[in-house]
Amino acid sequence: MFTEIPAVLSERMAYLEKLDQKDRSDGTPRNKRLRQITRDTGKFLSLLTINIPEGEIIEIGTSAGYSTLWLAFAAKEKGKKVKTFELDEAKINLARETFRIAGLEDTIELVQGDFLDYGHQLGQVALCFLDAEKEVYEKCFRLVSGHMVRNGLIVADNAIDHYEGIKPMIDLAELDERFDCLMVPVGNGEFICRRK
Repeated sequence: MFTEIPAVLSERMAYLEKLDQKDRSDGTPRNKRLRQITRDTGKFLSLLTINIPEGEIIEIGTSAGYSTLWLAFAAKEKGKKVKTFELDEAKINLARETFRIAGLEDTIELVQGDFLDYGHQLGQVALCFLDAEKEVYEKCFRLVSGHMVRNGLIVADNAIDHYEGIKPMIDLAELDERFDCLMVPVGNGEFICRRK
């Protein structure tokens, strides 16, 4: 799978990785930084995505589209699309450019707006990747959890490096008998909830 990543996709990923590193070292304010997942996390997401059941693939928090590329790469192989939500207009513009350059525009639907305003419109969800502001994780889990198909996955990023920030969601998920939950130490930590 990873040996089949097209050169144009690989080049765009490398560009975004450099941009993210620059953001982290040059004093760019936190809310303006890309704050992307790690490459290992991207590969992990692709492996999860290629094995999901039927249902929608959604991402909450697009940023520049780096994680979306990893999701879409696998989704395209399955004949599926990714629906991704972002609030920040500058990041939306960069993400649109990313999807066009990578040749994945037809595989990705970018929704400009707050997921919390759209969540009630969801269909059956097979995979939800959650990488937004940490204080909304619990609300997002509440909205998404009722839409998850059997064996569907909710994957919450930053589960180790921002554990305290997303602990309310983790606690809620671990008490929800509909889900099996596991902390995976890849990248900044991925908290995975599998719908039973």
